Amino acid sequence: MTTDDMYNGKDACITLAHGAGGRQTAALIARVFARHFQNPDFTADDAAILPVGSFAAGRAAFTTDGFIVSPWQFPGGNIGKLSICGTVNDLACMGAVPRYLSCAFQIEEGFPMRDLEAIAAAMAKTAKTAGLRIVAGDTKVAGRGQVDKVFITTTGIGECMEGAHPSGSRAEAGDAIIVTGDVGRHGAAILVARRDFAIDAAITSDCAPLADAVKAMFDAVPDRAAIHTIRDATRGGVGTVLHEIAAESHVGIELSAAAIPVAPEVRGVCGLLGLEPLYLACEGRLVIFAPQDIAPTLVETLRALPNSQQAAIIGRVTPDFSGRVVLRTEIGTRTLLPEPSGELLPRIC
Repeated sequence: MTTDDMYNGKDACITLAHGAGGRQTAALIARVFARHFQNPDFTADDAAILPVGSFAAGRAAFTTDGFIVSPWQFPGGNIGKLSICGTVNDLACMGAVPRYLSCAFQIEEGFPMRDLEAIAAAMAKTAKTAGLRIVAGDTKVAGRGQVDKVFITTTGIGECMEGAHPSGSRAEAGDAIIVTGDVGRHGAAILVARRDFAIDAAITSDCAPLADAVKAMFDAVPDRAAIHTIRDATRGGVGTVLHEIAAESHVGIELSAAAIPVAPEVRGVCGLLGLEPLYLACEGRLVIFAPQDIAPTLVETLRALPNSQQAAIIGRVTPDFSGRVVLRTEIGTRTLLPEPSGELLPRIC
């Protein structure tokens, strides 16, 4: 079999030779990754040299994350799109504009080449949408059964916006709590896609890059430091994020059940399986803490953008019951939202 034969045809698959570091590895990188990720900063060297000294605020955000979602393809995206969105959103939550990203692939022998192409194409498209460049990477191939199809690890660098200092420790009593859209959608989409429960529901993941939404919020207020906290509600969902912030900032949180947006199809799946939507993962939703006087401006700004049209104020920060989250039910009673006791759905991202 020639090198070209390993890439041609609908049945072409990854082999161990693709991870051996020789001619076939170079061909894989050239024919899949370099072709999809090509940009002026993309390198074949061991590291990319990047002009971070030009960042206006003199500060950079740096993050890394791994992605092992199962199934690798789901309604609304795939592991490639997810890997870019996850890294972009982590940077954006720190008040940074994403600039550069590197990625490492762990691929199982026998994984179809056409599927790897689909993943790379989704990564390139999402990176372009988010305005960042994929500049370096690594490829490893494991034997059959040693990796479940494909895993991706990404590392991102972002340029911090001047005056923006969001942190999980900065939530203050009197802050409004905003979500950028309906909750629990990604977790429900993955659950249905696995077909473990034979549930027939048309649920699309909310997977999306949100850097533009974050920048729009900071640009909409005169004092960027007034936006105290931004967090993406991935594993564990909005409920877990709220417990984390309550603990970090030593404040209490009161939610209004009636104000929390949940899609009817997500609510239906959760009702069938006894799940709480607040604890299902999101991959395109942010939780924002900011003073109540600027909260309506932030919501209006978000609703004008394509991935946050259902933005809503769902609660407030209070000095009472520090470190706890209280839910005000639709009949007016209050109940403690229990702390998460474990991951509802493993391999969700």
